[in-house]
Amino acid sequence: MSITIIFFLGLFVAMVGVIPPGLLNMTAARISLKEGAGRGIMFSTGVCIVVYIQTYVAAIFARYLSNHSDIVEILRRVAFVIFVLITIYFLVLASKEEELKKETEIKSKHGRLLHGMLLSALNIFPIPYQAYMTITLVSFGLMDFQKLSIVTYVTGAATGTFVMLYFYIFFFDKIKDRKFSSQKSMNLSIGIITGLVSLITLINILKEF
Repeated sequence: MSITIIFFLGLFVAMVGVIPPGLLNMTAARISLKEGAGRGIMFSTGVCIVVYIQTYVAAIFARYLSNHSDIVEILRRVAFVIFVLITIYFLVLASKEEELKKETEIKSKHGRLLHGMLLSALNIFPIPYQAYMTITLVSFGLMDFQKLSIVTYVTGAATGTFVMLYFYIFFFDKIKDRKFSSQKSMNLSIGIITGLVSLITLINILKEF
């Protein structure tokens, strides 16, 4: 499989994982609004450094799981349920964006880099998420567990995370100014994407029968 395709697969998978409004992307947007885009980008860079490490660990973990089909099957079923619930939430139950908590101002750009690394390290969601998605991509023959493939995929994942944080930084003003319409559109988009991921997961489960 072409490393270019693997790179963009990693980029797309990571972007899907960061699309929902959460601590990292909303913090990046808030920092940019209060302190300027430079510090927001520095924060995002810190986040991506840790995401790179987390995704690499996830890929190694996925390689181990690939030799234990019983564990992989359980992981697929759990992931399917989680993605379905997320889809239902964003399509039906998603409420308006919660007000962000006020945070202590950090002046240094290097402080924002470390701030991003710390918050990203506390967020362990990318590890199980990327482990499952890596196994899924391998099962469809879209990548393998060779070192070059893993490094390419991990690089794509880190880049995808940065791209989505960058999007939040520079478009948060428009989202904030049109809370109802923007949030509704965002929830619909997330619901559609997670619905597609749920469908892919279901197809992968049915392949085993």
